[in-house]
Amino acid sequence: MFLDLFAPLVKFFSPFNVFRYLTFRGAYAALTALLICFLFGPSLIQKLKRLKLGQEVRTDGPKTHLVKGGTPTMGGLLMIIAVSVSVLVWEDLHNAYTWVSLLAVIGFGGIGFLDDYLKISRKSSDGLSAGLKFGAQIVIAFAIVLILYLKRDQHTTLLYLPFFKNAVCDLSWGYIPIAVIFIVGFSNAVNLTDGLDGLATGLSIMVLIALAIILYLTGRVDYSEYLNIPYIKGSGELVVLSLSLLGACTGFLWFNAHPAEVFMGDTGSLMLGGVMATLALIVKKEVLLLILGGVFVIEVASDVIQVGYFKLTKKRVFKMAPLHHHFELKGWDETKVVARFWILGGLFAIIGLSTLKIQ
Repeated sequence: MFLDLFAPLVKFFSPFNVFRYLTFRGAYAALTALLICFLFGPSLIQKLKRLKLGQEVRTDGPKTHLVKGGTPTMGGLLMIIAVSVSVLVWEDLHNAYTWVSLLAVIGFGGIGFLDDYLKISRKSSDGLSAGLKFGAQIVIAFAIVLILYLKRDQHTTLLYLPFFKNAVCDLSWGYIPIAVIFIVGFSNAVNLTDGLDGLATGLSIMVLIALAIILYLTGRVDYSEYLNIPYIKGSGELVVLSLSLLGACTGFLWFNAHPAEVFMGDTGSLMLGGVMATLALIVKKEVLLLILGGVFVIEVASDVIQVGYFKLTKKRVFKMAPLHHHFELKGWDETKVVARFWILGGLFAIIGLSTLKIQ
């Protein structure tokens, strides 16, 4: 909005030219989302408490979590509002990628909201049925992928791997089902990781910082050519959205840090995973996202290993899955688990960024 409003006025007042710079709009988009969370977070938390929209805690998990019962959930609404407002104010609304990304924000956030609402209304940890939940995610992911496929360029269906300069293969029409699985899978990976105060929020911040850098580089002809990465016209504009998400996550972490005053719920976690996967698809960094979000991948892998091994042997590999609960049951404090997983997340982000040059 501001770009359309102020850019034409440059000829009358030259300082308005700053609205054309991604770095300026991205920085203030992050600040806008952060301030929205700070200003409206306390009132939203109080509203959720008054409506008795509290988290139902699993009784088969760590006993230290029982005290969290009743803590307001669906706090992801705060992030969705903050990001949507910030993007509409600071991003180029004529860019198709803007609307594709907002579809991911609202679509996956909406599925998570419905799931959270059903859990609360039923006073159970069971929300949407697995079939309905995955089905809805597949529909949203398919809509996103179909839009990207219909407006595809020479890079869209190509598969790029870290450490390799050139694409390893052209997925052709196979891009559609693979991309849908990728978005749904990563969305649920973040959702699965959201089990401790601040864990998924802090890890998302690290991934979003890395994605913002990659989006900026990919959206510039000179930098993308220098680094031998695909140049995706218009993708640089998504720096504004990624920094909006970063600001929203940082603002939300203020209330979500231990002891959490509010949980993001599926409303926030499904949204974060879905959007990050969508951004990675746009700039052809799908495989790289699995490195940047390595902790999310490890959490999913621990759950798959646990379930698969138990079905085969009736024994467990971990005390409890996903992995963060395993360390809690081994006696680690919740804050220690979160801090160490954050450190791991930072290392994965650094390794992922290093691959842009090492190829």
